[in-house]
Amino acid sequence: MSKADLRPYKGISPKIAKSAYVDQASCLIGDVTIGEESSIWPMVVARGDVNYIKIGDRTNIQDGSVLHVTHKNAENGFLGKPLIIGNDVTVGHKVCLHGCILEDACFIGMGATIMDGTVVQSGAMVAAGALVAENKVIESGWLYAGVPAKKFRELNDKEKTWLLKSAKNYVGFSKEFAQDQNLEK
Repeated sequence: MSKADLRPYKGISPKIAKSAYVDQASCLIGDVTIGEESSIWPMVVARGDVNYIKIGDRTNIQDGSVLHVTHKNAENGFLGKPLIIGNDVTVGHKVCLHGCILEDACFIGMGATIMDGTVVQSGAMVAAGALVAENKVIESGWLYAGVPAKKFRELNDKEKTWLLKSAKNYVGFSKEFAQDQNLEK
């Protein structure tokens, strides 16, 4: 792993699997967990300050993305919304994820925004530039597009296969970057 900007918050530090790649130009703050063979690319900010962020295995968060959560408040019983990202997920460049759930093997296109309480089901795709409002369900096997995002069309077999291929490709890219930068994996 690289010498990324890893910052504790209220005594909680990011936890990163040894096989993960975290670019030195990224910033992880507080309660952030990164799974095996996942990758965090340049200029990603993951701020697990007022709730937690959990990223599964073989997931890639591409350049310039912002990951955040909704505040939990024990005094009034409000649990807030953590950010939970499953395994084999591809998150494109400049994506904003806020207090949502991305299940396994889904794809979020460049510049998309996904808001609090939304669930992107396994095998779903959100188009580049889409805005997914709060508390939506993005259904498995479908592409959602637009502002606000709406069900656009069913994914074809090639696209469904590509969801896992994309995640696998980024595992390879991260290993190349780590080796090129003489980082331990």
